[in-house]
Amino acid sequence: MTIREFKMPDVGEGLTEAEILKWFVQPGDTVTDGQVVCEVETAKAAVELPIPFDGVVHALLFEEGTTVDVGQVIISVQTDAGAATAEAEAPAAAPVAASVAAPAGVPAAEEPAEPAAAARQPVLVGYGVSQASTKRRPRKAAGDVVAQNGTAAPAAVPAQPAAAATQNGTAAPAAGSAGAGSGAARALAKPPVRKLAKDLGIDLATVVPTGDGGVVTREDVHAAAAAAIAPQVAAPVAAAPAPAPVRAPAEVPVQAAAAATGRETRIPVKGVRKVTAQAMVGSAFTAPHVTEFITFDVTRTMKLVQELKDDPDLAGLRINPLLLIAKAVLVAIRRNPDVNASWDEAAQEIVLKHYVNLGIAAATPRGLIVPNIKDAHAKTLRELSESLSGLVATARDGKTSPSDMQNGTITLTNVGVFGVDTGTPILNPGESAILAIGAIKLQPWVHKGKVKPRHVTTLALSFDHRLIDGELGSRFLADIAAVLEHPRRLVTWA
Repeated sequence: MTIREFKMPDVGEGLTEAEILKWFVQPGDTVTDGQVVCEVETAKAAVELPIPFDGVVHALLFEEGTTVDVGQVIISVQTDAGAATAEAEAPAAAPVAASVAAPAGVPAAEEPAEPAAAARQPVLVGYGVSQASTKRRPRKAAGDVVAQNGTAAPAAVPAQPAAAATQNGTAAPAAGSAGAGSGAARALAKPPVRKLAKDLGIDLATVVPTGDGGVVTREDVHAAAAAAIAPQVAAPVAAAPAPAPVRAPAEVPVQAAAAATGRETRIPVKGVRKVTAQAMVGSAFTAPHVTEFITFDVTRTMKLVQELKDDPDLAGLRINPLLLIAKAVLVAIRRNPDVNASWDEAAQEIVLKHYVNLGIAAATPRGLIVPNIKDAHAKTLRELSESLSGLVATARDGKTSPSDMQNGTITLTNVGVFGVDTGTPILNPGESAILAIGAIKLQPWVHKGKVKPRHVTTLALSFDHRLIDGELGSRFLADIAAVLEHPRRLVTWA
């Protein structure tokens, strides 16, 4: 058989690693070119990986939750499905013979075999020369399945790692035909499954296998664990030889780290959280931050939000204060175009942007990400609403693509949804400014010479002082507030 390997690709720009979140296939599953086999989390987003060829899954080399370097093999696939055969392991002095599956009950010794020439490899008719060894590892455990009657395993049964022993030059029967009455036989399972069973305290010998060839799967172990919990009787841990080394650490729940003392929990920093932390440190100590604040009355904007919600022409759209704040920011950028820039350290140049890719900071279970709306400056209110809704929904589902988070220019972060009045946000690396939106609350406010309850909020603008001086930053922030105080300026200033 031919084994092809699929390596962890660089799904972003210059990423060096990714965490395997979920496998969608298991060994023995048939896969086709373009089929998604796993979901991984890079430093930027969760991405689904398609396999680039057809075949049958041979092995998954890393468990879920493992961080893998780009370029490492993560899955191997047998691309000539059906050509798998249990090849006999002959003594060193004996010639190797090619065998074809024999009908049930016919010993392999009755099949014609020819000695292998010195420069010739065993060939299965119709499948070409094997590119990978199919020899099985000898097993040393006392309870191993032993070959009987000198017969070879049928070729139609896929070989499983460490599934059967070979002695005296004969192959052991496949798991499906491994001798009745061999009650001491070791349960068939992959090393990650054995580790899972050990962690859950499940004896593999008591698990009913559902996998091909009598292999115990992860689902089988979980089912056995659930059954054991019901009567609150824990199954003994299987005493088995150490499994074959697995390059990835086993899955251990975060809570397991705290179980040692009950006082601390250690959470590995990886994926989005790791890169976000690095980016924030780099931004804080690279770009000289200045933060300015403004508190003002947004009662008219809140009334406009309600009117737009009631407008039948906008039925089905998500209308909220963030939408009008985003529109106000775009109007203010048009009035102050120099704020929309970036700093090119290598060229020692300020790069003015004639487009606005408006970033929206989104809190997700995997950490903070900042996807952006491409060319937001050219969108109508309807288009901006649709883009905001799609961006937030995609981020919460963990499906934001790396391209959605690249080339942002200015970002909005809505801390008000948490009841927070304001903050001092840190710039998204490479951008010129970030606007924090505080909670909108009814407060006593002087309006037309009288103290009245009005909707009031505070905006905080952090900006790169290399790009934006105090005058420009103040004018930009004041323009945003002016639009939101009198939202008719969305039309008159546009």
